[in-house]
Amino acid sequence: MSSPAISLSYARGIQGEVTLPGSKSIANRAFLLAALAEGSTRLENMLLSDDTARMREALTALDVSMESGDEATQILVHGKGGRFSTARAVELFLGNAGTAMRPLAAVLAASDGEFILTGEPRMYERPIGPQIEAMRQIGADIEYLAESGYPPLRIRGTSLYGGTITLDGSLSSQYVSAILMVLPLLPQDSQLQLTGEVVSAPYIHLTVAMMRSFGAQVEVVSDREYRVKGGQGYKSPGVYWIEGDASSASYFLAAAAIAGGPVTVHGVGSASLQGDKKFADVLAKMGARVTYAERSITVEKGDALRGGDFDLNAIPDAAMTIATTALFAKGATRIRNVYNWRLKETDRLHAMATELRKTGAEVVEDADAITIVPPATIHHGTIETYDDHRMAMCFSLLAFAPAGVTILDPACCKKTFPDYFQTFQSLLT
Repeated sequence: MSSPAISLSYARGIQGEVTLPGSKSIANRAFLLAALAEGSTRLENMLLSDDTARMREALTALDVSMESGDEATQILVHGKGGRFSTARAVELFLGNAGTAMRPLAAVLAASDGEFILTGEPRMYERPIGPQIEAMRQIGADIEYLAESGYPPLRIRGTSLYGGTITLDGSLSSQYVSAILMVLPLLPQDSQLQLTGEVVSAPYIHLTVAMMRSFGAQVEVVSDREYRVKGGQGYKSPGVYWIEGDASSASYFLAAAAIAGGPVTVHGVGSASLQGDKKFADVLAKMGARVTYAERSITVEKGDALRGGDFDLNAIPDAAMTIATTALFAKGATRIRNVYNWRLKETDRLHAMATELRKTGAEVVEDADAITIVPPATIHHGTIETYDDHRMAMCFSLLAFAPAGVTILDPACCKKTFPDYFQTFQSLLT
């Protein structure tokens, strides 16, 4: 059921500081690695959202013991010290959480038991075939329960045997990350080789860094080749702090670039593992003033924003925010090499093109790119969000157009940032 729409009236400026919720990508990886690790791990700054709730529920159903700490964002996970094992068939509902579906499919294929992975209808439209076919190369027993190449899945856990795995790296970094996370649990050494143009490589680097934090050794030969010793397992680091979500930072930083600022986001900075921290570099190229600290980024308006031609393959989630920022820039903006927008919570390329046109912009949608020519005057738009949190958040920037904006079903933000609109409006001046 959709939530009531929200209308944002014209705001002349924005200023202040924001402490970001934990990164969804890091949070669900941390949940899984902590569950597989030897020992107990205290996760700090845990994101409390739909996607992390689905992962927590799944791990609990897999007999992982965990408890909340002194604060709601602290969770103590008691690791299993290896792969999961169950004598009964277990059905796991994962909503529309790709960061739960993909890695759990990999780890459960190497576990002991039978598992059925289900989700929301949109999850059944999100392909997982390339990952499954790659895992079958090392003995995975995974069955599609409906359309071939898509969830829902039946997984019969077995002893995967390692070896060389070939995977098309041009579709989704989540496939790569999922397979990497299971490899230390296998008895033999493994080599993962990627073909095609590797998409969202920073997310793969993030996964490798997290695996190392949990005691696994991963050799990065290149962005196309990874070698992992077998028989390793994971070990708890004791405490693991989850960075703020760099994609969520993009809305506040872009708002400052458009409407003055300064705005400082805390929880992500120059030391961040997340590739989306480089979103601020794109704003700088468009004319904003950007200052990095180790765990924070500050942006304020510089000269008039300028459009440009940007290859944003490495930061696809934050790239959506550039599309709405482009409405406030001089000249056209082209965002290239983002085919995997079509594989996300919705077909984001088509959705962005459709909704941007409501503002009066001229928009060209290509197979893997979008070009936006801003209108002389931005029109009021009633924005469909497609049950996609990032659609809702990036169109909040239209609050800086005199016509304002109406956003349908804003509660879809609960996927990653449940109180986004309250936080955003608290900074408007």
